[in-house]
Amino acid sequence: MDCIDRCGSAFRYCPKCGAAALRFVGSKLITCASCSFELYLNAAAAVAALITDETGRLLIVVRAEDPKKGMWDLPGGFADPGETAEEALRREVHEELGLELASIRYLCSYPNVYDYKGLRYATMDLGFVCKAKDLGAIQAAQSEVMELLFVPPDEIDTSRFAFDSLGRMVERYRAGK
Repeated sequence: MDCIDRCGSAFRYCPKCGAAALRFVGSKLITCASCSFELYLNAAAAVAALITDETGRLLIVVRAEDPKKGMWDLPGGFADPGETAEEALRREVHEELGLELASIRYLCSYPNVYDYKGLRYATMDLGFVCKAKDLGAIQAAQSEVMELLFVPPDEIDTSRFAFDSLGRMVERYRAGK
C-alpha cells in the first residue's frame, strides 16, 4: 500500500488555490491540475527510547490512548519541525516520563504506518539505546501512559508491541547484546 492509498482520500481540494483539481501521481505525489501545486507525502520522523535500568531490563510503556490503547510501546513520539532526532527523543521522554537522559546511542530505524483519526501516516521510526539520569524520578504522564514495566530483554514478547517497528528494534537490541 503506497502513500496515496493511505492518505489520498483525505485530500480533496488544493491547499494553495482551493480547486478540486488534485491528481495522484505515483506512490507519494499529489499535484493540482489548476495551479501546479505539488505535495509530497514523505515519512514523518518518530523516535523511540530503549531505556535500561541498572539490571539491564528494558522500560516498556503500556499505551493509555489510541491508536492501539493497551498495547506495549517504547517511550518516544514524533519529532517537531526544526528538532534533531536526539532533541525530539529528550523532549518526548521528559514529557512522557519526567526523565532526563544521561546517554543516547543510535540503534536502528524501521518504516512504520501510524493510523490516527482516519488518516494513515507513513513514519520513519528511529530507535536509540538510552540511560536515564535517575530512574527514581520517573513520573508517567497519565494521559499517555497506562502502565510502566521493566522487562528483561530476553523475556519480551515483541508481538505485544503496538507497532511492528518497535518489536523489530527490540529484536535488533537483543541481537547486539
